[in-house]
Amino acid sequence: MVDQKALRIKKNGVGWKITNIVSKLSLFFASLYLFILAINLMKEGAGGLAPLMDGYLSIDSPANSLGFGWVFAYLIMSGSPVAASALAFLNNGTIDQVNAFSMITGSRLGASFIVILIGIIYILRGRDRAASLSMGMLSFLVTLTTYIPSFFIGLYLIRWGVLDSFSLNSGQNIQSVFERFINPIVDIISNAFVEWAVFLIGLGIIMVSFSLFDRCLPQMALKESQFGRVSRLVYHPLVMFTLGAGITLLSMSVSLSLSILIPLSNRGFIRRENVIPYIMGANITTFIDTLLAAALLDLPSAFTIVLVCMVSISIVSIMILVSINRFYQASLLSLVNWITSNKRNYVVILVIIILVPIILLFL
Repeated sequence: MVDQKALRIKKNGVGWKITNIVSKLSLFFASLYLFILAINLMKEGAGGLAPLMDGYLSIDSPANSLGFGWVFAYLIMSGSPVAASALAFLNNGTIDQVNAFSMITGSRLGASFIVILIGIIYILRGRDRAASLSMGMLSFLVTLTTYIPSFFIGLYLIRWGVLDSFSLNSGQNIQSVFERFINPIVDIISNAFVEWAVFLIGLGIIMVSFSLFDRCLPQMALKESQFGRVSRLVYHPLVMFTLGAGITLLSMSVSLSLSILIPLSNRGFIRRENVIPYIMGANITTFIDTLLAAALLDLPSAFTIVLVCMVSISIVSIMILVSINRFYQASLLSLVNWITSNKRNYVVILVIIILVPIILLFL
């Protein structure tokens, strides 16, 4: 008993807090280093995948590049590495701007499916079936119904060069800080493996970097956050929109920021109708890590593509919130209620969600 009390005192002491901060900072810089290393490896190895994409997948139209990014995100259970891959392919000349934009859009749709899987896991752990399934499905449907119209807006912005004047040419300034520690490793790996393997190694490293970044974020229990004191704020769409954007901006992971909705819903902290603006905000700032990847590639067109993604989804989300928010909310909730009303409906929708990107991939 004494030892446990002493341990609690130690954990609440200044020394332990300083150690914890140093540990978090170390993880942050390690994740940043690995992120930059991964982008360079993916850039070096992207050319090795060109024969595969040209010979078998034919990623040469907005439809199949959308499907490719969507399926790719399913396979690796994350959207950000797929978006970074799209920029690497653009940098290498394997795909053009339109297909890079389509692939990034597909990666966001694939990432939103992860929330559905987390809901299923919660059911297997004995949690409420309706709450777990409906929150995951609502997250996916909000993403789908906002990204599809933003996809066509983005295609227009790219083809007419509306945002071409907005570019970034300072990527080398960011990378130069790490250059002497990164280039030797890139050279060693590039000389030891074939190009496509170098790309896959970079893809693996970037996933590790995101995992480390998640671990460096401060952990906060629901009781410690005193969420109940500000529960009234969740009824205001603008507050939830800002909250979703802010949490995703800090975590650089839309999967993480959306996944926390399921435990919050299961514990009764939020209701489904309150999270729609939150999801919209999260879907805008989720591009922050892709924006950093574009800067590191020092390719102006890559930065423009990511900016188009952010502008187009912002236009759609804001238009919905200021014009048809109540109708949009009621329609989505009715659809979610129908999907989750029985297992047959839910299974049918899941099959459709899985098959659609595969069909697009081979169009």
